[in-house]
Amino acid sequence: MSSTLTRVVAAYLDHLEAEVGASRHTVAGYRRDLDRYLGWLERRGITAIDAVTADDIAGFAQSLAAGEGERPGLAASSVARAVAAVRSLHRFAVRDGVAVGDPAADVAPPRQARRLPKALALDQVQALLDLPDRDTPIGLRDAALLELLYGTGARVSEVLALDVDDVTGALEDPDAGLRLFGKGRKERVVPLGSYARDAVGAWLVRGRPGLIAGAARPGPALLLNARGGRLSRQSAYNVLAAAGEAAELGVPVSPHTLRHSFATHLLDGGADVRVVQELLGHASVTTTQLYTLVTAEHLREVFLTAHPRAR
Repeated sequence: MSSTLTRVVAAYLDHLEAEVGASRHTVAGYRRDLDRYLGWLERRGITAIDAVTADDIAGFAQSLAAGEGERPGLAASSVARAVAAVRSLHRFAVRDGVAVGDPAADVAPPRQARRLPKALALDQVQALLDLPDRDTPIGLRDAALLELLYGTGARVSEVLALDVDDVTGALEDPDAGLRLFGKGRKERVVPLGSYARDAVGAWLVRGRPGLIAGAARPGPALLLNARGGRLSRQSAYNVLAAAGEAAELGVPVSPHTLRHSFATHLLDGGADVRVVQELLGHASVTTTQLYTLVTAEHLREVFLTAHPRAR
């Protein structure tokens, strides 16, 4: 189809590649979405960019979600991506002087279903924490990592950034708490329970010296890799993934899984959402309230399973 629409799409894709510097994969994704858009408009006899209305764009989004002919409907995330490409195209057309107005300005992408955090059950967490071999340096390190993640609800980046001096006060005085630095270097102090204190203490006394001895230039990092350097984020993810498989939990496990579990178990135990917000270092309580939805869903499952007149 030769029209102002196809010419604008071609110019826009050139703009993405040559001026914006978008990757080949990004440009290919936009081309695919915009080809669908052009085809949908063509089947409705629309070939000029100024002939497109907000209703046309909304109808295109609805067709993607519902599917056409033998093509199944797309997921909300895919529809949202396509609408974003269309909105960007029309903004470009106005800026380039090809179109008079922007019909996509008031067309919002579909709301995507909110993904609730996945939390482990208490027995699953226990199986994970019991797994490391505490007779080896690596096992002691892994135990300290797991206990810190679950015991404090910290982000993995916060735990990996800890130096030995950062935990000394909390080990010596249970009331001192552990200082963590979150996003934007925002500081917070979280309690360090006895299990985490014991695991970290055992690691410092019986595990870390063995690994630090092999380091070319020993550093202050609390958690070390096998060569005596600071444990990396990828290595921490590998530790959690391997532990989840070895414990046969049947679900993927990452450091964030333990953070989710920390929050969910606190709320299940009656903790106030504002307290959990502070412990997690969330800037807004809205983020923390996602965990209340998890708890509500868990209560509903228990009710449906256990109550004789639930169904």
